[in-house]
Amino acid sequence: MPTLHFTKMNGAGNDFVMLDNRDLRHALDGAAIARLCDRHRGVGADGLIAVEPAQNGADFRMRYYNADGGEAEMCGNGARCFARFASRVGRKTSAITFETMAGVIGARLLGDEVQLAMSAPHSLALGRELDVAGEKLTVHFLNTGVPHAIVFVDDLEKTDIVRLGAALRYHAHFAPKGTNANFIGKLPDGSIAIRTYERGVENETLACGTGVTAAALIFARLTGAASPVRVRVRGGDTLQVGFETDVDAWKNVTLTGPADFVFDGDVAVD
Repeated sequence: MPTLHFTKMNGAGNDFVMLDNRDLRHALDGAAIARLCDRHRGVGADGLIAVEPAQNGADFRMRYYNADGGEAEMCGNGARCFARFASRVGRKTSAITFETMAGVIGARLLGDEVQLAMSAPHSLALGRELDVAGEKLTVHFLNTGVPHAIVFVDDLEKTDIVRLGAALRYHAHFAPKGTNANFIGKLPDGSIAIRTYERGVENETLACGTGVTAAALIFARLTGAASPVRVRVRGGDTLQVGFETDVDAWKNVTLTGPADFVFDGDVAVD
């Protein structure tokens, strides 16, 4: 039976199977990716990320697949891991660019951390009142490469993330593609904490970089908070979102946080 060489990485607790596919020798389908990401029968991960040749002038192309095997536009924590992994296999040491379905991303390598230059956020919608699992919630929305619904709550620890997150993720308002669902609590030091129900994983994850970015930008818009906004994720790490305000939008949005190598391995594939 053939084997597949991979690297396991995590970004703030969001974990990934990383593949060097620069020669395009791997052609995994959705079912195979889902098996690799299965935490009981496979390697176990929130998603799979492949390094492929660039198509439009960047250093690399990033292919990102959720744990269910479906390809997604972008993943912030995954993109930081991608930057460190691609720099290792491609022997680049300071900065790289890579293509995603959400646009070209730039990354600066800062030791164990990576600073991403994010694509321009869009589709901002503030203060929509929605009936979610029998509760009236005030929902904000921003696309930071992938769609994110944001809800501010009084008690983040007691919020039923799975029940409310699934209801938001599949809410008719966000049909047909659905949305990621993020719940935000304010911390005494002026920063915020976040818990995320991720589309494609279909559960709460320890972190979501694009969700962190969306939450920070909406928090800044609603409260006037200055850049950078610090966001504590469920895994315990604190990420930073930098930005410049541009009339009713943002520019030069960055996401800075850890990207850690866990182990290398080989797994049998069908």
